[in-house]
Amino acid sequence: GVPGMVAGMLRHLRSLRKMKRDNGWIETLLEEAFNERMHLLTFLKLAEPGWFMRVMVIGAQGVFFNGFFLSYLISPRICHRFVGYLEEEAVITYTRAIEELEAGNLPEWKDLDAPEIAVKYWQMPEGQRKMKDLLLFIRADEAKHR
Repeated sequence: GVPGMVAGMLRHLRSLRKMKRDNGWIETLLEEAFNERMHLLTFLKLAEPGWFMRVMVIGAQGVFFNGFFLSYLISPRICHRFVGYLEEEAVITYTRAIEELEAGNLPEWKDLDAPEIAVKYWQMPEGQRKMKDLLLFIRADEAKHR
């Protein structure tokens, strides 16, 4: 969510400064940030992390936000390329997780239901609300963001 939020915010401010439209980039970037937030909220529902993990997420978010913000001011093009690489790695990671699940190497995920937040967000159809289905939806999102 950080890259989309930072890029959307900076493009929004640029659009206001120049008094020109940006032809839909702001909406696209903020939609991506919201989508990535939903990925995080979904996995947080599954894991239910304690205070330590929550503090670590806040710390990492603060560091990454500021670093990405400064980087985007210097070179938006490099930042978009960097995010493209991150999204590609995410697709690979989700593909591996799906393969591991199908191979029976993740038995605790085999019959795990997708959290209600995911069912509502992705409008997961009846009969397609298991962990594997969730991973397929999230992988499709990541592929779209590349």
